[in-house]
Amino acid sequence: MKRRHLLATPAWLALAAVPAVAAGAMDPELRRRTVRAVAGGLHYLRGQQAADGSVLKSVGITALSLRAFLESPEKYTEADGPFISRQVDFLMANVRSDGSISTSLQSTAYNTAVALNALAATKNPKYEAVTAAARKFLLVHQADEDEGYKPDHAFYGGIGYGGGERPDLSNVYVVLEGLKAAATDPKDPVWQKALVFVSRTQNRSESNDQKWAANDGGFAYRPGSNPPEYENGTSSYGGMTAAGLLSLLFAGVDKSDPRVQAAYKWMTANYTLELNPGTTKKHGLYYFYNAFAKVMAAYGEDSFTDGNGQKHNWRNELAQKLLALQAPDGSWSNRDSNAWWEDRPQLVTAWSVIALEHALK
Repeated sequence: MKRRHLLATPAWLALAAVPAVAAGAMDPELRRRTVRAVAGGLHYLRGQQAADGSVLKSVGITALSLRAFLESPEKYTEADGPFISRQVDFLMANVRSDGSISTSLQSTAYNTAVALNALAATKNPKYEAVTAAARKFLLVHQADEDEGYKPDHAFYGGIGYGGGERPDLSNVYVVLEGLKAAATDPKDPVWQKALVFVSRTQNRSESNDQKWAANDGGFAYRPGSNPPEYENGTSSYGGMTAAGLLSLLFAGVDKSDPRVQAAYKWMTANYTLELNPGTTKKHGLYYFYNAFAKVMAAYGEDSFTDGNGQKHNWRNELAQKLLALQAPDGSWSNRDSNAWWEDRPQLVTAWSVIALEHALK
């Protein structure tokens, strides 16, 4: 597809008149600007599609792009044309005999989870056999007795990338999100097993049996360690606290549960959109924006008070921040860090659009 500049596109300009979705707590004028920013991000992503519908030949990024379209205020479907259906076709072309959806044997669990989420978002029953097989693949991938893990092992209930077998909270959250989107039975053992792992990544010694655990209520990347890029040992930080809280909610843990309350208190008390909270870095900043928007929408509170007693409307503030960071062509990228592909606008634009879509809910 030939790329054109965003502002020269009549369809893009016309979106200023798109009716706003339910008003919620966002300022009406900001809501209109946010709808337009989403449209700009989607226009950019459409221009990044290859002839086969893929974005960067990646199942994961293509699935995130597809989800961004399907969950947008426009509620695109396959009936809207090849810019949607080709993305679906690319995912379907990479379905493997074991149920995974991936272009390679690397990151199979992650790719399968985000593809499962996107295919579920199509609401098309023709993909039910594929999503059922993908669910089964992810369930088998969980570290449990079948892999020789006993419940007292720190990694029990966890899920890794696939190809890199050590579990981490980031992949657990992505997998649980995919399983929930695909209507996995709430009574399936996967949820309770995952909660064992999730609890062992929380800095809350009352519910974490690991010796390293502190008591601030936030989350680390995996039991006993964080990525070395942060240089913060096992301290809690924003991206993982949002992921941990999301995992608790996806698994059906009630908002009144002390684990949920502790995580929410950490996240709101340490709130900032300038850095990945709990670090002095901007590594994983857009990952945080994406997870933060999802968890705040899931938690269901429109505003909160931070650790300094300041009240915040999270929808307004996140939208204002992302709109200020959007490039003229509609894209986003992390200009301060290339860690974990955040310098790649295709990935970060999909994340940012999905974050804004959650803010618009």
